[in-house]
Amino acid sequence: MTPVPYRVLARSPETADTWTLTLEPLAEPVIPTPGQFNMLYAFGVGEVPISTSSGPEAGGALVHTIRDVGAVSHALAAAEPGSVIGVRGPFGTTWPLETARGRDLVIVAGGIGLAPLRPAVYHALGNRDQFASVSVLVGARSPAELLFLHELEEWRARFDIEVGVTVDHAGEDWHGRVGVVTQLVPRASFDPATAVALVCGPELMMTFAARALTERGMPKDSIYISMERNMQCGLGHCGHCQLGPVLICRDGPVFRFDEMEALMGIEEL
Repeated sequence: MTPVPYRVLARSPETADTWTLTLEPLAEPVIPTPGQFNMLYAFGVGEVPISTSSGPEAGGALVHTIRDVGAVSHALAAAEPGSVIGVRGPFGTTWPLETARGRDLVIVAGGIGLAPLRPAVYHALGNRDQFASVSVLVGARSPAELLFLHELEEWRARFDIEVGVTVDHAGEDWHGRVGVVTQLVPRASFDPATAVALVCGPELMMTFAARALTERGMPKDSIYISMERNMQCGLGHCGHCQLGPVLICRDGPVFRFDEMEALMGIEEL
């Protein structure tokens, strides 16, 4: 329950309202694995759950990509290098990268959902021989809201993975695809019978992405999604993140789609 103090090493803009913080520990470090989240504490303001977005640049540091949408996330996103924030964790379940070993890997991200998937992408790139095909499908509402643009270009320049990028709408200066990210699924090169899919984004986007994957023939128990609903304590004590019989912070945030599909379809929940 006691936050570990972390100093902000770097603060980098991603979009108009999203920033990436690189943090170094001032005590015993927190060591998350891809898919897990930490509770980040802005002293005097409060704390929020943020999934790790660490890539190979992290070394022993933590990397979190934060969208400025409330008082706490605003304080965190505005934290300047040298300032100190608190970190509790790591919490939650992980992306099933061991399950995907030897199989096709499909990563589908919508908007800020690319941040929790970034560690999984770099795991696949750093262990490329452990997977068959790797497809990274990314969508955003507009070109200005695409995360990690430089990295997307680097990934697209590789010859050993497939990268698809689309936006919902764009101006004349955009020369890429226009449309929702689910439209990339039918064109992607993977064997749906054996592939494993990792999906993260808004809940509606994840539902439609999972449906597009099942329409390709992928079993629902091979599709994994990351949920982030009202998590406040990280320990399953407060009950704010309850979704039917599960507590997202305790039982998730990564779930198989077949475990969540019915619950996500109940409007009252």
